[in-house]
Amino acid sequence: MSQSRLALAKHGRWFNMSEIRATTISDAAGTGPIALTGQSAAKAWINFNGQGTVAIRESVNVSSLTDNALGKYTTNFNSAFSSTNYAMASYCRRDNDSDVSTMLLCSNLTDTKTTSAFKVKINYLDNGGAINLTDTPEAGEHFMGDLA
Repeated sequence: MSQSRLALAKHGRWFNMSEIRATTISDAAGTGPIALTGQSAAKAWINFNGQGTVAIRESVNVSSLTDNALGKYTTNFNSAFSSTNYAMASYCRRDNDSDVSTMLLCSNLTDTKTTSAFKVKINYLDNGGAINLTDTPEAGEHFMGDLA
């Protein structure tokens, strides 16, 4: 197990630490939680069921998910990003591998990308080479950027 070194300001001595346990990480004043506004961490993410009744399984900083049509969804954020220059990484799964060679979660330039929402569509390339929209049993999106 790798160990980190932690300096205790009171004694100025170094102690080897392998684990830090905390129930609360507070801001510098000790009056509230830290704010993830400029750090390099995902500021929003979602895991959802996109088939039948669309449902969010787990999420952070996501207020809702809109089912726009077959294979088309909009993720709505609780706290807005500071600009539309945030990045998104994603994945999607299909429940039938017999006719699928490629699955892709993507967004067109004409699709909604605002500081408070992101619109995507899920396509698959069938064995005949046709591109089709499809609902998915599981998809995930991760958004990185600065919050407003």
